Amino acid sequence: MMGRKFESWDCINSFKCCGNLSPQPHYPSMTTYPKGMSPEGSEAKAVLSVMGMTCAACAGSVEKSIKRLPGILEAAVDVLNDKAQVLYYPSMVNVERICEAIEDAGFEAKLIEEESNDEHPFEICRIHIRGMTCTSCSSTLESALQSLRGVHNAQVALATEEAEIHYDPNIVTYDQLKEAIEDTGFESILISTGEHISKIHLKVDGIKNEQSISAIQKSLQSLPGVVNIDTYIDINKISVAYKPYITGPRTFIQVIESAGSGCFKAEIFPAEEAGRETHRKQEIKQYFKFFIWSLVFTIPVFLTSMVLMYVPGIKHVLDIKVVNMLKVGQLLRWELATPVQFIIGRRFYIGSYRSLRKGSANMDVLIALGTNAAYLYSVYVVARAAFSRDFKGNDFFETSSMLISFILLGKYLEVLAKGKTSQAIAKLIDLTPDTAILLNQDGEEQVDSRLVQKNDVIKVVPGAKVASDGIVIWGQSHVNESMITGEARPVAKRKGDMVIGGTVNQNGVLHVKVTRVGSESALSQIVRLVESAQMAKAPVQKLADHISKYFVPLVILLSFSTWIAWYLAGKLHAYPKSWIPSSMNSFELALQFGISVMVIACPCALGLATPTAVMVGTGVGATQGVLIKGGQALESAHKVNCIVFDKTGTLTIGKPVIVTTKLFKNMSVQDFYELVAAAEANSEHPIARAIVEHAKKIITEDEQNHTWPEVRDFVSISGHGVKAIVQNKEILAGNKKLMMDHNIAISVDAEEVLAEAERLAQTGILVSLDGEIAGVLAVSDPLKPDAKEVISILKSMKIKSIMVTGDNWGTANSIARQAGIETVMAEAQPHTKATQVKDLQNSGYTVAMVGDGINDSPALVSADVGMAIGAGTDIAIEAADIVLMRSNLEDIVIAIDLAKKTFNRIRLNYIWALGYNLLSIPIAAGILYPSTRFRLPPWIAGAAMAASSISVVCSSLLLKNYKRPNKLNKLDLNGIKIE
Repeated sequence: MMGRKFESWDCINSFKCCGNLSPQPHYPSMTTYPKGMSPEGSEAKAVLSVMGMTCAACAGSVEKSIKRLPGILEAAVDVLNDKAQVLYYPSMVNVERICEAIEDAGFEAKLIEEESNDEHPFEICRIHIRGMTCTSCSSTLESALQSLRGVHNAQVALATEEAEIHYDPNIVTYDQLKEAIEDTGFESILISTGEHISKIHLKVDGIKNEQSISAIQKSLQSLPGVVNIDTYIDINKISVAYKPYITGPRTFIQVIESAGSGCFKAEIFPAEEAGRETHRKQEIKQYFKFFIWSLVFTIPVFLTSMVLMYVPGIKHVLDIKVVNMLKVGQLLRWELATPVQFIIGRRFYIGSYRSLRKGSANMDVLIALGTNAAYLYSVYVVARAAFSRDFKGNDFFETSSMLISFILLGKYLEVLAKGKTSQAIAKLIDLTPDTAILLNQDGEEQVDSRLVQKNDVIKVVPGAKVASDGIVIWGQSHVNESMITGEARPVAKRKGDMVIGGTVNQNGVLHVKVTRVGSESALSQIVRLVESAQMAKAPVQKLADHISKYFVPLVILLSFSTWIAWYLAGKLHAYPKSWIPSSMNSFELALQFGISVMVIACPCALGLATPTAVMVGTGVGATQGVLIKGGQALESAHKVNCIVFDKTGTLTIGKPVIVTTKLFKNMSVQDFYELVAAAEANSEHPIARAIVEHAKKIITEDEQNHTWPEVRDFVSISGHGVKAIVQNKEILAGNKKLMMDHNIAISVDAEEVLAEAERLAQTGILVSLDGEIAGVLAVSDPLKPDAKEVISILKSMKIKSIMVTGDNWGTANSIARQAGIETVMAEAQPHTKATQVKDLQNSGYTVAMVGDGINDSPALVSADVGMAIGAGTDIAIEAADIVLMRSNLEDIVIAIDLAKKTFNRIRLNYIWALGYNLLSIPIAAGILYPSTRFRLPPWIAGAAMAASSISVVCSSLLLKNYKRPNKLNKLDLNGIKIE
């Protein structure tokens, strides 16, 4: 469980609720340098012990105090483990100053550890792997990579043919990783390295020699943010890897064109398909070409051995003896079968060699052994016939040729089907528009969307797609975000609102200031999350990985045993001669049984059972606005029988508003709110923000620029309220406990207002001035319209619902009654929520926690399944196992239902894959032959083997037809958004 706690710490460190998915500071006073950039030297990291924190509000106070210091790059506070982690520039601030800031906020701080960031942390490298055929290949490759010093973790996915490697670049390089892959016998193509690194391909006209290339490279390398440059002089192409938050492609074009005094002309290289898709298409073409060529040779072999032998005139020609007993038909079949065996079937020999060289055996080994057994025996028959005057034997050239042809057909169909499993990612990538309208000093300019850089201002007209993530700086409109978040209704946008790249503007013109481009964008991060989910193995896949280690050797043993058993039975006359077909002898019959066993067994079907279903399931989830982080999340989600809900923002709308103000002092409402809002303006709590917003509307029309009175001695009292001195008056604003702790008497009238507020599911806030109750505020955060129905649906699914909140018992019970929740835990701190989750797990429940992904992160990572629910990108995406892009509770039902459907499909795939092997191997071995004379010729066995893999992939593809549960169709609501 300690591991899960540190996951909580990491997730808090990675993301903040700042309106985007990337780690950005959200306090105006904080120094804002891009990640990895330092104005003066490198960064350092300090881990501090912070004592005295009791809740998320305490953590917020500590974090705010740290971030106000100059030179702070990032700070994260873990209230569950009483720790703070700070990334800072030592040239601008030191640990002692950070500790002083924490102590000034009212907490104790002590350094635990400090480390310099001169050495890079682990980097992530994604590599495309060519040549894998089954689980044995991926397992062998994974082991080879894991054995390298400096590799922290390596995952190899058979279905996507990719490896994701976490490694220390100071210990091991990409070239060494590539060498290890190639030593294992596979080809590797780099897809990406590191996070937030974009790559652009430029076509440069005017390059005449190496000096031209050298001049361009030097000019580009001098730019900050350029990571790597690759040149392809034969096609005038330059590829630049860069950090999009520092520089961009328009800068590269300007630098290139200025480098040659006008001699060079640069532009975006003509659009190319993504590397994986290009390879997929090449692979499909290659298999199709091999299959057609194999047919060219195999069909004549089949006709001369099976059909033309019964055509009188042609039979006579085929039976003409060339040398001794060697006939024309045998010689012709030998000549035609040889190219199929050694040229078209070369890939199986290469795959076998690579596999055996590393001490493992894969599908290629079985195919090579099976086809060679038939081919070499046939060559033996031809040789005997050529040197003997009385030898009579039958060749099996058609067996080896047809076997290879059917396997190639199966591989072709399998690659076609596997390509369809990743269509969800392709659809997401295609959302980015081709062009954008750039606004500059000269007016408007239409540019390639890949030329858009951070801080550009773009114009989005009605009907056009938003080119990049950004903030609306002018105009208002409605934007269709369904392709990103799954939200069906258009979302209103006006000045100050965030827009997401790839969404469609509907009815107004917007001017958008670009905040994130390339790999930083929300769309890119969603794509990367889905790709990572498809890489992650489900625990159930361990079964297939374990079986694959022993599968091929066991099949070879069974095949050899089958051949020996039938051969000895024939020699010992254990069965009548009538069992032997007229065209064979006992040895040949035994050989056919042995070959059939070898080629019918299929480890590929087992290896594809889980990853293909996970790929399709996560892809379908992404189109529904439900981001599922891989097989582990799917496997846990399908077992969920208890869901713990946070209240604010999860069951309720999450936008508290002041609905009642009751004053008990002779003063105007404006004066009252002037004092209260000044005190609350320093608090980050949602209720405090609601009070400030309400005060602005009462006091002044200019809501943006109003200045509050000066505040002294401000204290945020975690879980209770705030205390401050404003205009020489001591103000307390908070709950009853805060007043009682300060010996402030609560009048009967005030008690009645509080009781009425709690009865109406509202939160009562008491305000005292100089030790006397001055007023009561009633804050309402209404229940989401679909909450009651969703809780009812979960109950019908036999899933227990529990509400955990930091609010008072009266409000909590009232909200729970409205929602239909029976079990409530109120006045809970963040660590208490995590404890409650653990208690439920200890009671035997599989627990899902649904929260906003930020304050609830300790409980999210403690749960078996953490679900972050939020509006679009305002979610801590790292904290949860499942991210619900919309604020709709019905998506919880969709997530669980999709997980159940996907896992049931995985089960079905395993039943089919295991059942196929358990049934087909005995049949191929001839178990039915004594009673029915039924046997499977090797070429039919090979076709059955290929069909089994295809059937598993097609079974997974059926998940693409997923429809949300019928119970949800009765809900005519799609959540609510407060504008």
